[in-house]
Amino acid sequence: MSKRVALLTGGGDCPGLNAVIRAVTRRSLDRGHEVVGVREGWRGLVEGKFQPLDDRAISGILPRGGTILGTTRTNPYKVEGGVERVLEHFAGERLDALVAIGGEDTLGVASHLFEERGFPVVGVPKTIDNDLSATDYTFGFDTALTVATEAIDRLHTTAESHNRVMVVEVMGRHTGWIAVLSGIAGGADVILIPEIPFTVEAVASTVTTREFRGSNFSIVICAEGAAERDGGGQTYQEATGTLGGVGAYVATQVGKVTGKDARVVVLGHLQRGGMPTPFDRILATRFGAAAVRVLAEGRYGEVVVSRGMEIGTVLMPECAGKVRTVPPDHEMIRTCRGLGIGFGDEEDESLIPEPLA
Repeated sequence: MSKRVALLTGGGDCPGLNAVIRAVTRRSLDRGHEVVGVREGWRGLVEGKFQPLDDRAISGILPRGGTILGTTRTNPYKVEGGVERVLEHFAGERLDALVAIGGEDTLGVASHLFEERGFPVVGVPKTIDNDLSATDYTFGFDTALTVATEAIDRLHTTAESHNRVMVVEVMGRHTGWIAVLSGIAGGADVILIPEIPFTVEAVASTVTTREFRGSNFSIVICAEGAAERDGGGQTYQEATGTLGGVGAYVATQVGKVTGKDARVVVLGHLQRGGMPTPFDRILATRFGAAAVRVLAEGRYGEVVVSRGMEIGTVLMPECAGKVRTVPPDHEMIRTCRGLGIGFGDEEDESLIPEPLA
């Protein structure tokens, strides 16, 4: 039996969103379903903003960044009468099912609606931070990682030319996946992440040690949520009330301790924009196709996930509202330490040789 399938994209934009929209639309049309796009995430269901999706609407969107449906961070549970208006507009549009594409908050709303109201929804996980529980990878992460790595590659040459410390602030408010993997791929010397509180002295010690050994420049990768141990493990945002800025703080303090010229580069939304990598296009397409299969089987309240090389599903409570952090004993962390990459969490003066007379 044909259905009217809706889909929305919520939260921050992310490379690969259009690939999911394309896959859901094509698979749904192949099954004889009508497809309706919800504009601007959950706000579109609260306010009744819809647009039809057909082959023409999705033509050429596979390599495009962003989302043709638009997105907001609207949470209907935080809007007076929001949930009732979502249900009213959903019924008024004669919709049978919804594919909700988003991160922690978007999937959290979907999970609550399913559990409390029996809402027919399937989730697709999205975040460039790769920090959603229950899935090994989220689309958008590989693109963000590629952007960060390319930036580090470029900064190596200017840092070496001027004997500078270059601090690169990448996204990662709660987790350090982008920082750790781009640090490995880009050959960073120090990686600062929320999961391992740092001290300025330990970062400076690594920089000074490198200089004594003949490397007059250093690359420091800093997740925006990196936490300073001396501040009780608070992130810079928690300590100052501002999002971002930890990179500038680290550069200033390390410069004072070491006497070296330290500069900061904040990549910010560059990591979100532009064309998705082939990996993200493929993963997003697989997620979208799998979501339609789940809907066709009449299964709701599930999220499509990637585990190993396989695409499967988990119940929404296993994924929604949960953050997958970098374990301090993770193999990636052990790899970094084995390569001599510091995390700003220990200062071993014995590593610093005495200067030559």
